[in-house]
Amino acid sequence: MNIFFKPGWLVSFLLSITLPVNAAGGIALGATRVIYSAEDKQTSLSISNSDKKARFLVNSWVENNHGEKEKTFVVTPPLFVSEPESENTLRIIYAGQPLPDDRESLFWLSVKAIPSVNKESATDKNVLQLAVLSRIKLFVRPKSLSGLTDDAPAKLQFSRLDKHLNITNPSAYYITLVNVHIGKQRLDNVMVAPKGRAQLLIPPNVQGGVTFQTVNDYGALTPVKTIGLP
Repeated sequence: MNIFFKPGWLVSFLLSITLPVNAAGGIALGATRVIYSAEDKQTSLSISNSDKKARFLVNSWVENNHGEKEKTFVVTPPLFVSEPESENTLRIIYAGQPLPDDRESLFWLSVKAIPSVNKESATDKNVLQLAVLSRIKLFVRPKSLSGLTDDAPAKLQFSRLDKHLNITNPSAYYITLVNVHIGKQRLDNVMVAPKGRAQLLIPPNVQGGVTFQTVNDYGALTPVKTIGLP
């Protein structure tokens, strides 16, 4: 990427950064994940600007699990100006064909915040303008699903095969595991799809049971669970 700075010119460099948090400068999302009940016409997410002076241009859209823009979702307003110390609400509407009714479906909501530049104060100066991209999970959840999300982690099945930890999720919900350990060895975080499986690589000579936490609907960590391996 080439960046050119020329004396006497206003130079704006837009850099998109994906953050694992839900705040970008003065912009903050009202949740770390969105749960969209499939039977509802729409869901919403608040976006607040806590900065006392800065205005932000906010652009929002939905992507599928492959990082492609998902045309079956409408986010409104897709583009707006967030004023200082203000709050706005995004409406998220699914307008596609019916999704599977026996499990959750996963999408991603992306929100890009671009700070405004004061043209008068920036005259004859070089300006570095950062556009920050926040990306959170969007779960479409059928109301007909059996069981509760809080009960789903207890249904996870673990087994070890050679250098791999196999995790099976028989539930209808996506489950995100964090702080995963075998013995004292920490493993990668992982999200297991409904009725799906995942594998984690185990370093050599590591023994012991599995401990982990999961992330609930509110983005909070659940208590530590310990599972013995067969």
